[in-house]
Amino acid sequence: MTMQSDIGLIGLAVMGENLVLNMASKGFSVAVFNRTTAVTEKFVATRGKGKNIISTKTVEEQIGALKSPRKVMMMIKAGNPVDQVIGEVAPLLEKGDVLIDGGNSLFTDTQRRFHDLERKGIHYVGCGVSGGEEGALKGPSLMPGGSRESYELIAPIFRKIAAQVDGEPCCRYMGPDGAGHYVKMVHNGIEYGDMQLICEAYAILKNVLRLEAEDLAEIFAKWNHGALESYLIEITASIFRKKDPDTGKPMVDVILDKAGQKGTGLWTLQSALTQSVVISTINAAVEARVISSRKDERVASSKILPQPKLPKFEGNRDELIQSVHDALYASKIVSYAQGMELLGAASTTYNWNLNFGDIATIWRGGCIIRAKFLNRIVEAYARNPKLHNLLLDEYFTDIIARTQHNWRVAVSTAINYGVATPAFSASLAYFDSYRSARLPANLLQAQRDYFGAHTYERVDKPGIFHTDWIGDQPAQEISAPKPTAKRHAGE
Repeated sequence: MTMQSDIGLIGLAVMGENLVLNMASKGFSVAVFNRTTAVTEKFVATRGKGKNIISTKTVEEQIGALKSPRKVMMMIKAGNPVDQVIGEVAPLLEKGDVLIDGGNSLFTDTQRRFHDLERKGIHYVGCGVSGGEEGALKGPSLMPGGSRESYELIAPIFRKIAAQVDGEPCCRYMGPDGAGHYVKMVHNGIEYGDMQLICEAYAILKNVLRLEAEDLAEIFAKWNHGALESYLIEITASIFRKKDPDTGKPMVDVILDKAGQKGTGLWTLQSALTQSVVISTINAAVEARVISSRKDERVASSKILPQPKLPKFEGNRDELIQSVHDALYASKIVSYAQGMELLGAASTTYNWNLNFGDIATIWRGGCIIRAKFLNRIVEAYARNPKLHNLLLDEYFTDIIARTQHNWRVAVSTAINYGVATPAFSASLAYFDSYRSARLPANLLQAQRDYFGAHTYERVDKPGIFHTDWIGDQPAQEISAPKPTAKRHAGE
Protein backbone atom coordinates (compact mmCIF):
# COMPACT_ATOMS: atom_id res chain seq x y z
CA MET A 1 0.00 0.00 0.00
CA THR A 2 1.35 3.43 -0.90
CA MET A 3 1.84 6.07 1.77
CA GLN A 4 -1.04 8.39 0.93
CA SER A 5 -3.34 9.14 3.87
CA ASP A 6 -3.17 12.42 5.77
CA ILE A 7 -4.24 10.89 9.08
CA GLY A 8 -5.22 7.56 10.58
CA LEU A 9 -8.11 6.94 12.97
CA ILE A 10 -8.45 3.99 15.34
CA GLY A 11 -11.86 3.16 16.78
CA LEU A 12 -14.98 3.22 14.64
CA ALA A 13 -17.77 3.75 17.12
CA VAL A 14 -20.18 6.53 16.12
CA MET A 15 -17.87 9.38 17.23
CA GLY A 16 -14.93 7.87 15.37
CA GLU A 17 -16.95 7.27 12.21
CA ASN A 18 -18.34 10.79 12.22
CA LEU A 19 -14.91 12.36 12.71
CA VAL A 20 -13.60 10.35 9.75
CA LEU A 21 -16.48 11.54 7.56
CA ASN A 22 -15.84 15.10 8.74
CA MET A 23 -12.15 14.83 7.81
CA ALA A 24 -12.95 13.32 4.44
CA SER A 25 -15.51 16.05 3.69
CA LYS A 26 -12.81 18.67 4.31
CA GLY A 27 -10.52 17.11 1.71
CA PHE A 28 -8.35 14.90 3.91
CA SER A 29 -7.61 11.25 3.21
CA VAL A 30 -8.08 8.94 6.20
CA ALA A 31 -6.83 5.41 6.89
CA VAL A 32 -9.20 3.71 9.33
CA PHE A 33 -8.76 0.73 11.61
CA ASN A 34 -11.05 -1.03 14.06
CA ARG A 35 -10.18 -4.13 16.05
CA THR A 36 -13.19 -5.87 14.49
CA THR A 37 -12.34 -5.91 10.78
CA ALA A 38 -15.98 -6.39 9.78
CA VAL A 39 -16.82 -3.01 11.36
CA THR A 40 -14.11 -1.30 9.30
CA GLU A 41 -15.19 -2.93 6.05
CA LYS A 42 -18.89 -2.17 6.62
CA PHE A 43 -18.16 1.49 7.40
CA VAL A 44 -15.98 2.01 4.33
CA ALA A 45 -18.50 0.22 2.10
CA THR A 46 -21.52 2.15 3.39
CA ARG A 47 -21.07 5.52 5.06
CA GLY A 48 -17.57 5.90 3.64
CA LYS A 49 -18.39 4.75 0.12
CA GLY A 50 -16.94 7.00 -2.58
CA LYS A 51 -14.94 9.00 -0.06
CA ASN A 52 -11.18 9.21 0.40
CA ILE A 53 -11.21 6.66 3.21
CA ILE A 54 -8.92 3.61 3.24
CA SER A 55 -9.82 0.41 5.09
CA THR A 56 -6.93 -1.29 6.89
CA LYS A 57 -7.01 -4.70 8.56
CA THR A 58 -4.06 -4.26 10.93
CA VAL A 59 -2.37 -1.45 12.81
CA GLU A 60 0.80 -2.17 10.78
CA GLU A 61 -1.13 -1.72 7.55
CA GLN A 62 -2.68 1.51 8.80
CA ILE A 63 0.64 3.05 9.88
CA GLY A 64 2.13 2.05 6.53
CA ALA A 65 -0.62 3.97 4.74
CA LEU A 66 0.21 7.31 6.35
CA LYS A 67 2.22 10.25 5.09
CA SER A 68 5.21 11.27 7.18
CA PRO A 69 5.20 12.66 9.80
CA ARG A 70 2.44 10.21 10.65
CA LYS A 71 -0.64 11.36 12.53
CA VAL A 72 -2.79 8.74 14.24
CA MET A 73 -5.90 9.55 16.27
CA MET A 74 -7.47 7.14 18.78
CA MET A 75 -11.21 7.36 19.46
CA ILE A 76 -11.52 4.59 22.02
CA LYS A 77 -12.69 4.06 25.59
CA ALA A 78 -10.58 5.78 28.23
CA GLY A 79 -8.40 3.82 30.64
CA ASN A 80 -6.54 0.58 29.93
CA PRO A 81 -7.71 0.31 26.28
CA VAL A 82 -5.76 3.51 25.50
CA ASP A 83 -2.57 2.09 27.03
CA GLN A 84 -3.07 -1.15 25.13
CA VAL A 85 -3.41 0.61 21.79
CA ILE A 86 -0.42 2.84 22.55
CA GLY A 87 1.56 -0.32 23.24
CA GLU A 88 0.66 -1.62 19.77
CA VAL A 89 1.03 1.62 17.83
CA ALA A 90 4.03 3.36 19.41
CA PRO A 91 6.64 0.75 18.32
CA LEU A 92 5.54 1.34 14.71
CA LEU A 93 5.99 5.10 14.87
CA GLU A 94 9.14 7.12 14.25
CA LYS A 95 10.53 10.23 15.87
CA GLY A 96 8.40 13.24 14.99
CA ASP A 97 5.19 11.24 14.46
CA VAL A 98 2.04 12.26 16.36
CA LEU A 99 -0.32 10.03 18.36
CA ILE A 100 -3.59 11.66 19.44
CA ASP A 101 -6.07 10.54 22.09
CA GLY A 102 -9.48 12.03 21.32
CA GLY A 103 -11.33 10.23 24.12
CA ASN A 104 -12.25 11.47 27.58
CA SER A 105 -9.06 10.35 29.31
CA LEU A 106 -8.18 11.44 32.82
CA PHE A 107 -5.67 14.24 32.45
CA THR A 108 -3.12 12.62 34.77
CA ASP A 109 -3.10 9.55 32.49
CA THR A 110 -2.46 11.88 29.57
CA GLN A 111 0.42 13.54 31.43
CA ARG A 112 2.01 10.14 32.04
CA ARG A 113 1.59 9.01 28.43
CA PHE A 114 2.83 12.34 27.10
CA HIS A 115 6.11 12.15 29.01
CA ASP A 116 6.63 8.44 28.24
CA LEU A 117 6.28 8.99 24.50
CA GLU A 118 8.09 12.31 24.33
CA ARG A 119 11.17 10.54 25.74
CA LYS A 120 11.01 8.32 22.66
CA GLY A 121 10.68 11.29 20.34
CA ILE A 122 7.00 10.61 19.61
CA HIS A 123 4.54 13.48 20.01
CA TYR A 124 1.50 12.73 22.14
CA VAL A 125 -1.61 14.91 22.06
CA GLY A 126 -4.48 14.62 24.53
CA CYS A 127 -7.35 16.30 22.70
CA GLY A 128 -10.74 17.06 24.19
CA VAL A 129 -13.48 16.56 21.60
CA SER A 130 -16.92 18.01 22.36
CA GLY A 131 -20.13 18.16 20.43
CA GLY A 132 -21.42 14.63 20.52
CA GLU A 133 -22.19 12.67 17.38
CA GLU A 134 -23.49 15.69 15.45
CA GLY A 135 -20.50 17.81 16.43
CA ALA A 136 -18.05 15.12 15.35
CA LEU A 137 -19.70 15.02 11.93
CA LYS A 138 -20.35 18.71 11.31
CA GLY A 139 -17.68 20.39 13.41
CA PRO A 140 -16.72 19.79 17.05
CA SER A 141 -14.94 21.97 19.56
CA LEU A 142 -11.37 20.65 19.79
CA MET A 143 -9.10 21.17 22.81
CA PRO A 144 -5.63 19.80 21.96
CA GLY A 145 -2.89 19.64 24.57
CA GLY A 146 0.71 18.55 24.08
CA SER A 147 3.83 20.17 22.74
CA ARG A 148 3.45 23.29 20.63
CA GLU A 149 5.32 21.47 17.85
CA SER A 150 2.79 18.62 17.81
CA TYR A 151 -0.08 21.12 17.66
CA GLU A 152 1.44 22.81 14.61
CA LEU A 153 1.59 19.40 12.89
CA ILE A 154 -2.10 18.61 13.43
CA ALA A 155 -3.50 22.17 13.26
CA PRO A 156 -4.07 22.20 9.45
CA ILE A 157 -6.44 19.25 9.86
CA PHE A 158 -7.98 20.04 13.24
CA ARG A 159 -8.70 23.72 12.58
CA LYS A 160 -10.44 22.77 9.34
CA ILE A 161 -12.68 20.07 10.82
CA ALA A 162 -13.58 22.12 13.93
CA ALA A 163 -16.76 24.16 14.25
CA GLN A 164 -16.44 27.68 12.85
CA VAL A 165 -17.82 30.75 14.65
CA ASP A 166 -17.47 34.18 13.04
CA GLY A 167 -14.84 32.70 10.73
CA GLU A 168 -12.77 31.45 13.69
CA PRO A 169 -12.16 27.71 14.15
CA CYS A 170 -13.19 26.30 17.54
CA CYS A 171 -9.74 24.81 17.98
CA ARG A 172 -6.76 26.44 19.65
CA TYR A 173 -3.67 25.16 21.39
CA MET A 174 -4.47 24.63 25.07
CA GLY A 175 -1.07 23.91 26.62
CA PRO A 176 1.44 21.17 27.49
CA ASP A 177 0.87 17.49 28.38
CA GLY A 178 -2.61 17.03 29.97
CA ALA A 179 -3.91 20.57 29.44
CA GLY A 180 -6.29 19.65 26.62
CA HIS A 181 -7.95 16.83 28.51
CA TYR A 182 -8.13 18.97 31.65
CA VAL A 183 -9.94 21.74 29.77
CA LYS A 184 -12.36 19.13 28.37
CA MET A 185 -12.89 17.72 31.88
CA VAL A 186 -13.84 21.16 33.22
CA HIS A 187 -16.03 21.71 30.13
CA ASN A 188 -17.91 18.56 31.08
CA GLY A 189 -18.19 19.71 34.70
CA ILE A 190 -19.71 23.00 33.54
CA GLU A 191 -21.98 20.96 31.26
CA TYR A 192 -23.19 19.03 34.33
CA GLY A 193 -23.97 22.36 36.00
CA ASP A 194 -25.74 23.81 32.96
CA MET A 195 -27.95 20.75 32.54
CA GLN A 196 -28.90 20.58 36.23
CA LEU A 197 -29.73 24.30 36.35
CA ILE A 198 -32.04 23.88 33.35
CA CYS A 199 -33.66 20.88 35.03
CA GLU A 200 -34.29 22.94 38.17
CA ALA A 201 -35.87 25.74 36.13
CA TYR A 202 -38.12 23.07 34.59
CA ALA A 203 -38.94 21.66 38.05
CA ILE A 204 -40.11 25.04 39.39
CA LEU A 205 -42.19 25.85 36.32
CA LYS A 206 -43.78 22.41 36.24
CA ASN A 207 -44.37 21.85 39.94
CA VAL A 208 -45.28 25.37 41.07
CA LEU A 209 -47.07 26.73 37.99
CA ARG A 210 -48.27 23.28 36.81
CA LEU A 211 -47.22 24.05 33.25
CA GLU A 212 -47.65 21.45 30.53
CA ALA A 213 -44.96 20.43 28.06
CA GLU A 214 -46.38 22.68 25.32
CA ASP A 215 -46.12 25.73 27.59
CA LEU A 216 -42.61 24.77 28.65
CA ALA A 217 -41.56 24.40 25.02
CA GLU A 218 -42.75 27.94 24.28
CA ILE A 219 -40.96 29.39 27.32
CA PHE A 220 -37.62 27.74 26.55
CA ALA A 221 -37.90 28.62 22.86
CA LYS A 222 -38.44 32.26 23.85
CA TRP A 223 -35.48 32.12 26.25
CA ASN A 224 -33.34 30.82 23.41
CA HIS A 225 -33.78 34.14 21.61
CA GLY A 226 -32.31 36.15 24.47
CA ALA A 227 -29.40 36.14 26.89
CA LEU A 228 -29.81 32.40 27.56
CA GLU A 229 -29.42 31.46 23.89
CA SER A 230 -27.52 28.16 23.83
CA TYR A 231 -27.49 24.65 22.45
CA LEU A 232 -28.84 23.16 25.68
CA ILE A 233 -31.74 25.62 25.92
CA GLU A 234 -32.51 24.98 22.23
CA ILE A 235 -32.66 21.20 22.60
CA THR A 236 -34.67 21.54 25.82
CA ALA A 237 -37.41 23.39 23.93
CA SER A 238 -37.29 20.66 21.28
CA ILE A 239 -37.51 17.91 23.90
CA PHE A 240 -40.72 19.36 25.34
CA ARG A 241 -42.34 19.23 21.87
CA LYS A 242 -41.61 15.54 21.27
CA LYS A 243 -44.51 13.11 21.74
CA ASP A 244 -44.18 9.46 22.71
CA PRO A 245 -45.52 7.40 19.78
CA ASP A 246 -46.73 4.63 22.13
CA THR A 247 -48.77 6.72 24.57
CA GLY A 248 -49.20 10.10 22.91
CA LYS A 249 -47.83 11.72 26.06
CA PRO A 250 -44.94 14.19 26.05
CA MET A 251 -41.78 12.12 25.69
CA VAL A 252 -40.20 13.81 28.70
CA ASP A 253 -43.04 12.57 30.94
CA VAL A 254 -42.45 8.89 30.14
CA ILE A 255 -38.67 8.96 30.72
CA LEU A 256 -37.50 7.51 34.04
CA ASP A 257 -36.04 10.16 36.36
CA LYS A 258 -32.79 8.27 36.90
CA ALA A 259 -29.63 9.94 35.57
CA GLY A 260 -26.25 8.43 34.79
CA GLN A 261 -22.75 9.82 34.52
CA LYS A 262 -19.47 8.74 32.96
CA GLY A 263 -16.94 10.11 35.45
CA THR A 264 -15.76 13.49 34.19
CA GLY A 265 -17.99 15.33 36.68
CA LEU A 266 -16.48 13.33 39.54
CA TRP A 267 -12.95 13.96 38.24
CA THR A 268 -13.69 17.69 38.18
CA LEU A 269 -14.80 17.60 41.82
CA GLN A 270 -11.71 15.64 42.87
CA SER A 271 -9.40 18.09 41.13
CA ALA A 272 -11.18 21.07 42.69
CA LEU A 273 -10.86 19.58 46.17
CA THR A 274 -7.16 18.93 45.61
CA GLN A 275 -6.62 22.57 44.66
CA SER A 276 -8.99 24.10 47.24
CA VAL A 277 -11.28 25.62 44.62
CA VAL A 278 -15.03 25.91 45.27
CA ILE A 279 -17.18 24.52 42.45
CA SER A 280 -20.39 24.17 44.44
CA THR A 281 -22.71 24.40 41.42
CA ILE A 282 -20.99 21.49 39.66
CA ASN A 283 -20.85 19.59 42.95
CA ALA A 284 -24.60 20.03 43.40
CA ALA A 285 -25.17 18.83 39.83
CA VAL A 286 -23.12 15.68 40.38
CA GLU A 287 -24.90 14.95 43.66
CA ALA A 288 -28.28 15.51 42.00
CA ARG A 289 -27.44 12.76 39.50
CA VAL A 290 -26.34 10.47 42.32
CA ILE A 291 -29.56 10.88 44.30
CA SER A 292 -31.65 10.54 41.12
CA SER A 293 -30.04 7.14 40.54
CA ARG A 294 -31.56 5.89 43.81
CA LYS A 295 -35.02 5.69 42.27
CA ASP A 296 -36.37 2.74 44.27
CA GLU A 297 -35.13 4.25 47.53
CA ARG A 298 -36.76 7.60 46.69
CA VAL A 299 -40.08 5.96 45.83
CA ALA A 300 -40.06 4.10 49.14
CA SER A 301 -39.08 7.24 51.07
CA SER A 302 -41.88 9.24 49.43
CA LYS A 303 -44.39 6.95 51.14
CA ILE A 304 -42.80 7.39 54.57
CA LEU A 305 -41.43 10.91 54.85
CA PRO A 306 -43.82 13.83 55.48
CA GLN A 307 -44.68 15.89 52.42
CA PRO A 308 -45.04 19.68 52.63
CA LYS A 309 -48.50 21.18 52.46
CA LEU A 310 -48.29 23.04 49.19
CA PRO A 311 -50.22 26.27 48.75
CA LYS A 312 -51.88 26.97 45.44
CA PHE A 313 -49.83 29.47 43.48
CA GLU A 314 -51.71 32.74 43.38
CA GLY A 315 -48.91 35.06 42.36
CA ASN A 316 -48.15 36.55 38.97
CA ARG A 317 -47.33 33.72 36.55
CA ASP A 318 -45.21 35.82 34.19
CA GLU A 319 -43.25 37.34 37.05
CA LEU A 320 -42.30 33.90 38.38
CA ILE A 321 -41.27 32.76 34.90
CA GLN A 322 -39.03 35.82 34.66
CA SER A 323 -37.62 35.09 38.13
CA VAL A 324 -36.76 31.54 37.08
CA HIS A 325 -35.12 32.90 33.92
CA ASP A 326 -33.01 35.31 35.98
CA ALA A 327 -32.09 32.63 38.52
CA LEU A 328 -30.96 30.40 35.67
CA TYR A 329 -28.87 33.18 34.15
CA ALA A 330 -27.25 34.25 37.43
CA SER A 331 -26.55 30.66 38.48
CA LYS A 332 -25.02 29.96 35.07
CA ILE A 333 -22.63 32.89 35.55
CA VAL A 334 -21.60 31.47 38.93
CA SER A 335 -21.06 28.01 37.45
CA TYR A 336 -18.78 29.36 34.72
CA ALA A 337 -16.98 31.60 37.21
CA GLN A 338 -16.21 28.55 39.34
CA GLY A 339 -15.12 26.51 36.31
CA MET A 340 -12.80 29.22 35.04
CA GLU A 341 -11.30 29.66 38.51
CA LEU A 342 -10.57 25.92 38.58
CA LEU A 343 -8.84 26.20 35.21
CA GLY A 344 -6.79 29.08 36.61
CA ALA A 345 -5.71 27.06 39.63
CA ALA A 346 -4.72 24.09 37.46
CA SER A 347 -2.84 26.36 35.08
CA THR A 348 -0.71 27.53 38.00
CA THR A 349 -0.32 24.08 39.55
CA TYR A 350 0.79 22.40 36.31
CA ASN A 351 2.52 25.37 34.64
CA TRP A 352 0.19 25.25 31.64
CA ASN A 353 -0.22 28.99 31.05
CA LEU A 354 -3.81 28.51 29.93
CA ASN A 355 -5.40 31.30 27.89
CA PHE A 356 -8.94 31.71 29.22
CA GLY A 357 -10.03 33.89 26.32
CA ASP A 358 -8.96 31.12 23.93
CA ILE A 359 -10.88 28.54 25.95
CA ALA A 360 -14.07 30.61 25.94
CA THR A 361 -13.58 31.25 22.21
CA ILE A 362 -13.44 27.57 21.24
CA TRP A 363 -16.43 26.78 23.46
CA ARG A 364 -18.64 29.15 21.43
CA GLY A 365 -19.34 26.49 18.79
CA GLY A 366 -19.36 22.74 18.31
CA CYS A 367 -19.40 21.80 22.00
CA ILE A 368 -22.36 20.95 24.24
CA ILE A 369 -22.09 24.15 26.31
CA ARG A 370 -21.92 26.43 23.27
CA ALA A 371 -23.83 29.59 23.99
CA LYS A 372 -24.17 33.25 23.06
CA PHE A 373 -23.13 33.94 26.65
CA LEU A 374 -19.57 32.75 25.89
CA ASN A 375 -18.95 35.83 23.73
CA ARG A 376 -19.31 37.90 26.90
CA ILE A 377 -16.71 35.72 28.64
CA VAL A 378 -14.30 36.21 25.73
CA GLU A 379 -14.79 39.97 26.07
CA ALA A 380 -14.25 39.82 29.85
CA TYR A 381 -10.85 38.18 29.42
CA ALA A 382 -9.97 40.60 26.64
CA ARG A 383 -10.60 43.43 29.13
CA ASN A 384 -8.56 41.72 31.83
CA PRO A 385 -6.54 38.57 30.94
CA LYS A 386 -5.71 38.14 34.64
CA LEU A 387 -9.35 38.29 35.79
CA HIS A 388 -9.58 36.02 38.84
CA ASN A 389 -13.35 35.60 38.97
CA LEU A 390 -15.93 36.34 36.27
CA LEU A 391 -18.26 37.83 38.86
CA LEU A 392 -15.80 40.72 39.20
CA ASP A 393 -16.03 41.71 35.54
CA GLU A 394 -18.20 44.81 35.16
CA TYR A 395 -20.53 43.16 32.62
CA PHE A 396 -21.30 40.20 34.87
CA THR A 397 -21.43 42.31 38.03
CA ASP A 398 -24.15 44.37 36.35
CA ILE A 399 -26.13 41.25 35.39
CA ILE A 400 -25.99 39.93 38.95
CA ALA A 401 -27.16 43.32 40.23
CA ARG A 402 -30.17 43.16 37.89
CA THR A 403 -31.05 39.51 38.50
CA GLN A 404 -30.26 39.15 42.20
CA HIS A 405 -33.79 39.89 43.47
CA ASN A 406 -35.47 37.48 41.06
CA TRP A 407 -32.80 34.87 41.77
CA ARG A 408 -33.80 34.96 45.43
CA VAL A 409 -37.50 34.88 44.55
CA ALA A 410 -37.03 31.73 42.45
CA VAL A 411 -35.01 29.93 45.11
CA SER A 412 -37.33 30.92 47.98
CA THR A 413 -40.38 29.92 45.92
CA ALA A 414 -38.82 26.52 45.26
CA ILE A 415 -38.17 26.09 48.99
CA ASN A 416 -41.73 27.09 49.92
CA TYR A 417 -43.18 24.61 47.42
CA GLY A 418 -40.84 21.75 48.32
CA VAL A 419 -39.07 21.72 44.96
CA ALA A 420 -35.45 20.59 45.21
CA THR A 421 -33.12 23.10 43.52
CA PRO A 422 -29.65 22.13 44.78
CA ALA A 423 -27.70 23.87 42.00
CA PHE A 424 -29.72 27.12 42.13
CA SER A 425 -29.30 27.16 45.92
CA ALA A 426 -25.58 26.30 45.83
CA SER A 427 -24.95 29.02 43.26
CA LEU A 428 -26.76 31.63 45.35
CA ALA A 429 -24.95 30.51 48.52
CA TYR A 430 -21.62 30.81 46.72
CA PHE A 431 -22.50 34.33 45.60
CA ASP A 432 -23.63 35.32 49.10
CA SER A 433 -20.40 33.91 50.56
CA TYR A 434 -18.13 35.47 47.94
CA ARG A 435 -19.67 38.94 48.33
CA SER A 436 -19.45 38.84 52.16
CA ALA A 437 -16.62 40.70 53.85
CA ARG A 438 -17.20 38.65 56.99
CA LEU A 439 -18.39 35.04 57.29
CA PRO A 440 -19.15 32.99 60.43
CA ALA A 441 -15.80 31.22 60.08
CA ASN A 442 -14.67 33.22 63.11
CA LEU A 443 -16.89 30.94 65.21
CA LEU A 444 -15.53 27.91 63.39
CA GLN A 445 -11.98 28.97 64.22
CA ALA A 446 -12.98 29.40 67.86
CA GLN A 447 -14.44 25.88 67.87
CA ARG A 448 -11.26 24.46 66.34
CA ASP A 449 -9.13 26.25 68.91
CA TYR A 450 -11.41 25.09 71.74
CA PHE A 451 -11.28 21.37 70.98
CA GLY A 452 -7.88 21.10 69.29
CA ALA A 453 -5.80 24.18 70.12
CA HIS A 454 -5.58 24.88 66.39
CA THR A 455 -5.07 28.63 67.05
CA TYR A 456 -6.57 31.60 65.23
CA GLU A 457 -5.79 35.11 63.99
CA ARG A 458 -7.38 38.31 65.31
CA VAL A 459 -9.07 41.19 63.51
CA ASP A 460 -7.35 43.87 65.61
CA LYS A 461 -3.67 42.86 65.61
CA PRO A 462 -1.29 40.52 63.77
CA GLY A 463 -0.07 37.20 65.10
CA ILE A 464 -1.29 33.67 65.84
CA PHE A 465 -3.25 33.16 69.08
CA HIS A 466 -4.65 30.45 71.34
CA THR A 467 -7.23 30.88 74.09
CA ASP A 468 -7.69 28.88 77.28
CA TRP A 469 -11.43 28.47 76.70
CA ILE A 470 -12.20 26.64 79.94
CA GLY A 471 -10.00 28.65 82.29
CA ASP A 472 -9.67 32.40 82.71
CA GLN A 473 -6.23 32.88 81.13
CA PRO A 474 -5.91 35.71 78.59
CA ALA A 475 -5.39 34.88 74.92
CA GLN A 476 -1.85 33.70 74.35
CA GLU A 477 0.13 34.74 71.29
CA ILE A 478 1.79 31.75 69.63
CA SER A 479 5.08 32.20 67.83
CA ALA A 480 4.60 29.06 65.73
CA PRO A 481 3.85 29.51 62.03
CA LYS A 482 0.28 29.84 60.91
CA PRO A 483 -1.31 26.35 60.89
CA THR A 484 -2.31 24.90 57.55
CA ALA A 485 -5.21 22.69 56.58
CA LYS A 486 -2.75 19.88 55.88
CA ARG A 487 -1.21 20.13 59.35
CA HIS A 488 -4.58 19.76 61.03
CA ALA A 489 -6.13 17.28 58.61
CA GLY A 490 -6.68 14.87 61.50
CA GLU A 491 -9.35 17.03 63.11
